[in-house]
Parts: sequence; structure tokens; C-alpha cells
Amino acid sequence: MGYTVGQVAAVAGVTVRTLHHYDKAGLLAPSDRSPAGYRRYTDADLARLQQILFYRELGFPLDEIAQILTDPQANALDHLRARQRQLTQEISRLQRLTEVAERAIEVQQTGVVLTPEERFEVFGEITFDLSYAVDAQRKWGDSKGHQEAMARAGAHSKEDWRRLMAEAATWRRDLLSAFDDGEPADGERAMDIAETHRLHLTRWFVPCPPAMHRRIANDITADPRAFALFVPPSQQRPGLAAYLGRALHANAARHLGTASAPTDPPQLRKR
Repeated sequence: MGYTVGQVAAVAGVTVRTLHHYDKAGLLAPSDRSPAGYRRYTDADLARLQQILFYRELGFPLDEIAQILTDPQANALDHLRARQRQLTQEISRLQRLTEVAERAIEVQQTGVVLTPEERFEVFGEITFDLSYAVDAQRKWGDSKGHQEAMARAGAHSKEDWRRLMAEAATWRRDLLSAFDDGEPADGERAMDIAETHRLHLTRWFVPCPPAMHRRIANDITADPRAFALFVPPSQQRPGLAAYLGRALHANAARHLGTASAPTDPPQLRKR
């Protein structure tokens, strides 16, 4: 007797549009007709649809499903084993992302419950970009320094954050003043500002030796999200991130007793 497209859609839990798409793609076409000439699906068609839906559930693309079902030389077992490996890798990746997201949420919360008004009062325009927090956790999550910084950040009280951000605001004013006055990035004034920044990080988050400060400088220069953690967009100027990066490198070189910063990336040395 055969089955109409609507009946098959209802039984299989798919849409009529999906069945029409499979038909147009040459993957599954009704192989029978009613006495009145209407196309009908047979039991064999339904069995084929079951196979299609099984492979689709596993994430196989339609062209690969067609190959498995129509090519006598196709080895379905090989296809399934390959897909199993892909799924296992994807599961591992998603588990890592879940862990990173959980830790990033903890970073976002900073260990202090604040109302939106209090958050603006304490942090002002400085925002914590979740995508940057996730990337930072991926890059440095296993390092002892990063773990210590996050632990200390989470332990800060609301009053701690207020004092920390006020200190940072003073540092930003000095930085902007030096930049606007045209002070050289490797001059005494700019290097002293860089040193204040290094000591600020040490005081509130984690000991920041010159080598670590250089890595932070590179991140500030390369990633606008990192720079925005220190200077909000409304206070940024063209070239300021590169200027700050050079000042941090120059101060690190001063501490290490070197004439220059050999670990500067090429983009810093050119500017």
C-alpha cells in the first residue's frame, strides 16, 4: 500500500521538507506509486530512512551517507570508526571548554557579589571580556602564577577592589600624561610609570618579575582586549598600547641590566 510523505514524516519524526530535501539530493526517493499515481514510500524506503537518520545523528554529511548506502565498495565500518575518533576528540574538546568556561565565570565574578551600580562604582569603565578570560585560561591556566593571581583576585573584598581600581586610575592618569606630553617610551618618566604598574600587579595579584612583565607587554600590544583591562576605550589613544608595551619592555631591560629588550616582538621594535 505504501506510505505518503506526511505519514513517513510523522512516523520518523522529521519534517516533510527534510524528506523532500533527501529526495532532491538523490538520497531517498519514494519507490512506489499509488493506483492514482501518487508517489509512496515502501517498507524498504523506511528501512533506508532509518539508516540515513542514524548516520545523520552521528554527524555524517549527506554526501558521505550517500556513499555508504550506494557504493558497494564503501566500508561502513571504516566510516564509523573514523567518526567515532572524531566524536571522541570533540567530546574531549568540549569538556576542556566547559572547564575553561567555569573558571572564566569565577574570574568574572572576582569573588565579590556586587550590584550593577556597585560594579560601576568600583570598576568604572574597566570590563572583563569573557572571551579574553577564556583565552587567557587556555594559554596560562596551568601556570602557577596564573593560578595564584586568580586565587588572590577571588579573595579580594569589595574594599580591596575599590582601593585597587583607585590605584590603577592614578597610574592611568600618569601614563596618559606622559604619552600626551611626548615623553619617550624608554625615558625615565615612562619607565617609572611602567615600574609602578609592575609593583601594582605584584601587590594585588602575583609577583611580577621583569620577564613576566615583558610577556604582559606583548599581550597588551597584540590583543586589544588585554589593553582594555588597563586602559578603557574612552581613554585610549592611537599608538598608546604600543607606547605602553615599549615602556614595559624598557623598564624590564633596566632591571635586567641590558641595553635593550631582546625579547621584544618585531612589531614593538619597529614602532
